Amino acid sequence: MARKKQRGPETATIESATHDGRGIATVDGKKVFVAGALPGETVEFMRRKSHRNYDEAELLQVIVASPDRIDARCEAFGRCGGCSLQHVSEDYQRAMKEQTLRDNLLRIGNVEPETWLEPMTGPVWAYRRRARLAVKDVPGKGRVLVGFRERHAPYITDMHRCEVLAEPLGDWIDPLSDLIAKLSIRARLPQIEVAVAENATALVFRVLDAPSDADRDLLLEFGVINDCRIYLQPGGLDTLQLIQPASVDGPLYYTLPEFDMKIEFEPIDFVQVNSDINQHMVHFAIEQLRPGPADRVLDLFCGIGNFSLPLARRSGTVLGIEGEKNLVLRAAENAKKNGLGNVEFRVADLSKIDGSESWVKAGWDRVLLDPARSGAAEIVERMNLLNPERIVYVSCHPGTLARDAGVLVHEHGYRLETAGIIDMFPHTAHVESIAVFRRK
Repeated sequence: MARKKQRGPETATIESATHDGRGIATVDGKKVFVAGALPGETVEFMRRKSHRNYDEAELLQVIVASPDRIDARCEAFGRCGGCSLQHVSEDYQRAMKEQTLRDNLLRIGNVEPETWLEPMTGPVWAYRRRARLAVKDVPGKGRVLVGFRERHAPYITDMHRCEVLAEPLGDWIDPLSDLIAKLSIRARLPQIEVAVAENATALVFRVLDAPSDADRDLLLEFGVINDCRIYLQPGGLDTLQLIQPASVDGPLYYTLPEFDMKIEFEPIDFVQVNSDINQHMVHFAIEQLRPGPADRVLDLFCGIGNFSLPLARRSGTVLGIEGEKNLVLRAAENAKKNGLGNVEFRVADLSKIDGSESWVKAGWDRVLLDPARSGAAEIVERMNLLNPERIVYVSCHPGTLARDAGVLVHEHGYRLETAGIIDMFPHTAHVESIAVFRRK
């Protein structure tokens, strides 16, 4: 049997780029996607993955650079999979993301907004208040690696700080590495969930074996020295254990000052990662929904109430629907603590509704959607039953937004008034966006 030919470094000129920022070259009639390469550049690369119609490659060096290229701020950029666009300006990143949204809406949904929003922007460094850091004891490197996965391999990036994690987390990569290296369970601790709230910073250590007394002492000491909350998670979400400090005045929280709102959450709960952008996004969504004191508003995929609770300040009645019971309980408690009596929350799997649900047929003036990447197809297909006058759709995937927008416009007769990107994740190819629909 003939052995597969081993490829070495190759050189090519980048002709164009994918929607996620990879440069495209054509070599011997086959497309090669080169992560980190820009259109017009001559680059040296190494193929890493082969597919039938294209290959994926690692950028080795830029021989002739594009005028759009800038120096990346992070030492680990190019190796770390956490960021993919630090090599271009923020304006270039936003233009690329907006073009992705435009292309998806037109190609998939056959729709175009009547007006385009200016990109919703905020801090571009030290912005990420929630993250999951991988952990691996690597004897060959003589240290425990803590950080994000590598871009071209399933390994953990050998990094020493992070430029996008919110303070103080960005400076804690090496201290966490040193801490875990001292633990007897260092090989049985695969990840750390991190969360920065307005009242505290929290670290959740996922442990596969129980820490020894000496391990617990080290973890407690780290929490005291760094003034942070330390949790252990030996199993599922219901096994979360606070060990430092012994007790706290209350959960983590963030605020929405415009709505006089304090929203509490646990460190493993989903919250929007960019605090400043979240405040802008909530303001814009409610401004576009235009709820009045007599309006009934439905918030689907509501989580802990990020939109539902401020909506209740401006609306007659609000109902939030969410598939995860713990988030619904948290949302209801947040409503109570904020003195809101006109908002309720309910558990429902929104991917399995059939239109017979009582809340579907209850009649709604406004609907807000904030689904996961898979979108809201089941809801959108039944939008005629809800029949709201206005819809605001917050999306984390332009393809599913475009699909759902096409159904709303072409099958249910809504107008796509406006759409635009939300720069929630600077320096990544992640495209967050928002669209506003009005019944004709």
